[in-house]
Amino acid sequence: MLIGTFRHNLDAKKRMRMPSKFKSELDSNIVVAKGTSKNLFIFSKSEFDELYKKLTAIAIFDEEAQKPIRKFLSSAFEIEEDTQGRHLLPKELCDYGELEKEIVFVGVGNRVEIWSEKNWQNEDGERLDFNILGKLGV
Repeated sequence: MLIGTFRHNLDAKKRMRMPSKFKSELDSNIVVAKGTSKNLFIFSKSEFDELYKKLTAIAIFDEEAQKPIRKFLSSAFEIEEDTQGRHLLPKELCDYGELEKEIVFVGVGNRVEIWSEKNWQNEDGERLDFNILGKLGV
């Protein structure tokens, strides 16, 4: 399970090192895509493949459903780890996530999210609303 919060830095070429806690649970090849809140989603290749299967089950003629699927899949990149243990983030994803130097890795169960330090502070400062957990019977 991917949980916890870790702070790291991007280098000048927008390369990142995965926190060791997450690295041990993800493949060396990962899939990174735009997230929902100016953040990025990181999936192991196998987890992304499972998600992809679910998305392809949605009718291709359902225009409303296909719009977010198209946006999400078109933003996804398979990224390999280099010999130094780093992953190069595409400029498009860095721009979307407003990633500069200081980044925050957040484990959320089946994926990792990457946030800029500034955006994470804004997100983390919001009031926590656990009502959804009650609805799930937790």
